[in-house]
Amino acid sequence: MIEGRFPGRDGVELAYREVGQGRPLVLIHGYFSTARVNWVAYGHAAELAGRGHRVIMPDLRAHGESAKPHDPAAYPPDVLADDGFALLEHLGLVDYDLGGYSLGARTVVRMLVRGATPGRAIVAGTGVEGIVAARRRGEHFRRILTELGTFERGSAEWKAERFLRAVGGDPVALLRLLDTFVDTSPEELARITTPVLVLVGDGDDDQGTADQLAAALPVAEYRTIPGDHMSAGAGQDLGRAIGEYLG
Repeated sequence: MIEGRFPGRDGVELAYREVGQGRPLVLIHGYFSTARVNWVAYGHAAELAGRGHRVIMPDLRAHGESAKPHDPAAYPPDVLADDGFALLEHLGLVDYDLGGYSLGARTVVRMLVRGATPGRAIVAGTGVEGIVAARRRGEHFRRILTELGTFERGSAEWKAERFLRAVGGDPVALLRLLDTFVDTSPEELARITTPVLVLVGDGDDDQGTADQLAAALPVAEYRTIPGDHMSAGAGQDLGRAIGEYLG
């Protein structure tokens, strides 16, 4: 496993991990998570490296080994897409594939809208509502981050807080990151010409609109895997489904 650093376009220091050799595949993790948790811990990176991919996994700003500034100026709108482009530029990637889970998937869409040209893309763990109403979706997490320690045991909010604490997340930095979320219009989705796999757990709350997301994209394939939002990301089917799609 290679571990590296690169500067965001604003100079903020960001981290990434890399495993395998072959065609580059950039995979972006979800909110509260990390590259290690989302892609390495459950074997997805190893699965894809074994299929002949050079798997590159950044830690998003405010996550993992990347910087977690508290200054609001470090969180302009769409900065995660900016950071994604900074990684492509740092590694000199021109011919590559691009994928993400949950917030990572929304970041992939933002990069596609803004001109990224991967051969293929994977948008996993989100439906169309998470894309076109990203800012509204962020309010759920804003409530969690501003009311930590108050949620009923076993509730969705309690589970999210438990995950946050397990990965050592920084609540202040993560709260700032919510201000960067940008909605993507249906018109923008209709202009994406990259082939896209829309992949979601069959028990994920977003499953109901994931097929609508696939329908909104000009060249898309829709597929479900077993699990809800959390368990689908942890199950072995995620890496296999991505690998099968990429061939």
